[in-house]
Amino acid sequence: MRRRLRERRDDLVRLAVRRASVAPLVVLAVTLGTFALAAASPVDPLAAGLGAGYERTTGAERAAAAAALGLDVPWWRAWWDWLTDLAAGDAGYSFVFRQPVADVVAERLPWTVGLSAAGLAIALAVTVLAGLAAARRPGGLVDRGSAALAVATSAVPTFALALGSVAVFSVALGWLPVSGAAPPGTAPTALDVLRHSVLPVLALAAGQVPWLVLAFRRAVLEAGATTAVAEARARGLGDRTVLTGHVAPVAWAPLIALAAARIPEIMVGSLVVETVFAWPGLSAATVDGALEADFALLATATVLAAVSVLAATWAADSLQLVADPRVRIDA
Repeated sequence: MRRRLRERRDDLVRLAVRRASVAPLVVLAVTLGTFALAAASPVDPLAAGLGAGYERTTGAERAAAAAALGLDVPWWRAWWDWLTDLAAGDAGYSFVFRQPVADVVAERLPWTVGLSAAGLAIALAVTVLAGLAAARRPGGLVDRGSAALAVATSAVPTFALALGSVAVFSVALGWLPVSGAAPPGTAPTALDVLRHSVLPVLALAAGQVPWLVLAFRRAVLEAGATTAVAEARARGLGDRTVLTGHVAPVAWAPLIALAAARIPEIMVGSLVVETVFAWPGLSAATVDGALEADFALLATATVLAAVSVLAATWAADSLQLVADPRVRIDA
């Protein structure tokens, strides 16, 4: 027993060291690619920064503005300047929001994290319930119904789910607000945020549920068909004991791996959902930064996204090591 615990601990340490050694290189490559792609965009960042006054400025004024905004250097030099400033604690200035990027992130990141966490939590809860129903009555009405609904929903894009929920619950029925986190012109209260978040959270969760349900259902059914489960049932163990003691430990590992693999999709979904519902999150701000070629904001948001994906995959792999004793890390 002690030997297995020691081996598992060594695997976790080895995994953490490997991911920590690779993560900086991945983040650097992602930010470099972000600046390169932004520079190739047809959007003129100077025109976006000056807004309506761009046409009324002279060539000298435009040159001075470009120098002030750091737009008069090649993209690779802009990337290096931004990177060195970031190392010193300065993430740059967002000309789209007219404030430091750090302030934009501090104001908007909690809204995105809350929305994404709530959507993923609901998706996982629905997935577990559907999987347990499939394990209790394989091929039953609930099992077949949830599988058919998951297959049908998987073909519907997130923006269609978001717009459809607005059309039904906001426009037709008038039950829930259409957009924002609070009524216009008012400070958001906890009740306001709760009411305004219902549709965005459900739309984000609905985009993830089909894939999670189908994968977990398959894992549960495969675990339920093993010899160990058949022997447990033959010994007279109850359904709850069989599910929690024999089926769940085997089925958790695929669900954990898939949930981590869906993190990038959740980020993309939050971009769509926040845009449709005018949610005051960082994802919607990232869209604005991309449309206006706001290098500093776009690069910072990209770094946060890359770090989130790396951290999520590391956490998922660590949980998989803990949940499934058969998984090992190669030396």
